[in-house]
Amino acid sequence: VKMKRLPFYDVYDELIKPTTLASTNSQRFEEAHFTFALTPQQVQQILTSRDILPGAKCDYTIQVQLRFCLCETSCPQEDYFPPNLFVKVNGKLCPLPGYLPPTKNGAEPKRPSRPVNITPLARLSATVPNTIVVNWSSEFGRNYSLSVYLVKQLTSVTLLQKLRAKGIRNPDHSRALIKEKLTADPDSEIATTSLRVSLMCPLGKMRLIVPCRAITCTHLQCFDAALYLQMNEKKPTWTCPVCDKKAPYDNLIIDGLFMEILNSCTDCDEIQFMEDGSWCPMKPKKENQEVCQTSAFSGIEASSLYTVSSEGKNSSESKKKVEVIDLTLDSSSDEEEPPAKKQCPVSSMALPAAAGPKGVLSIDHRPSSVLRSPPMAALGSDYLSNLPIPDYHPSYQVPSELQG
Repeated sequence: VKMKRLPFYDVYDELIKPTTLASTNSQRFEEAHFTFALTPQQVQQILTSRDILPGAKCDYTIQVQLRFCLCETSCPQEDYFPPNLFVKVNGKLCPLPGYLPPTKNGAEPKRPSRPVNITPLARLSATVPNTIVVNWSSEFGRNYSLSVYLVKQLTSVTLLQKLRAKGIRNPDHSRALIKEKLTADPDSEIATTSLRVSLMCPLGKMRLIVPCRAITCTHLQCFDAALYLQMNEKKPTWTCPVCDKKAPYDNLIIDGLFMEILNSCTDCDEIQFMEDGSWCPMKPKKENQEVCQTSAFSGIEASSLYTVSSEGKNSSESKKKVEVIDLTLDSSSDEEEPPAKKQCPVSSMALPAAAGPKGVLSIDHRPSSVLRSPPMAALGSDYLSNLPIPDYHPSYQVPSELQG
């Protein structure tokens, strides 16, 4: 039996070769005994690997690792615990990974099968052997295997360095993949002419730093290698966050084309690939926000114009009853009624003239002289009906007769 290699562990030595947990079939619960001894060099290796991180309990980075799997020789085996497993190392009960909460109602809770670090229970001495006692419940026609290794635990940082050292995949690989995806399929009625791809990592929703994916993935979308490795360091699932297929460490590649794009395009979160393999950035989100803000500001200014005018109305009314037009009425019924019917257009004519540099009215607290004198006869009615009263702009040229 061969065990599958684990990305986060480098195997230094085999302390117990994969050994079958023989099933005697005489009783429901089985028991098997094993012993292993460490050499002086191995003891030294473990003791010098003590890694004391600030605020963390001291751990050995070189560990004695116990693994179980199915007794199957056709291919390298993944970790697989026998049912109702109990392990004692040197007479002490060994903690195993906790059971996962049951998925379906009434389903038996499952225990994730992982390698077990038995270093804290091992006798780190070259003179006294270590004993392991395993209890499990036998199943007809199914045998299990046990093995013990001396391993060095690696961190996600180390794995990222190893991935970078492996090299970056030639950008032409991805370009070929784009062309392949965008070549028109004669059978399909809809031709795809461009592909949109995000530069954000689906895991952390942040901009990609080390864009990678598995060789086996058929999509162009990448995820961030550093985040992916950190997640698998805590809970090793090794599944692609984009397509949910298996993406083991050995299959990961850093995409050269995405590295080029990330370096040359710093302000956008999404790009578009063309049929010839070229790409262009989609509109950066910042611009859209600016557009929204300016339109919002202009809205605020417009409404402030109206509110100022009504304040002016209140103050002028309190001093002297003067006929003042409430401009808020104009704004709501924009162009529903023809301008000729509007009440006293002269007062609204005075708006552009009174508008300050920023388009905000400067209204005095005393009643305005323009509002009191009605020089209606001076202007022809056809002249007034042509004026674009509802949607005036501060830059409107005021006729010379009105400027005085």
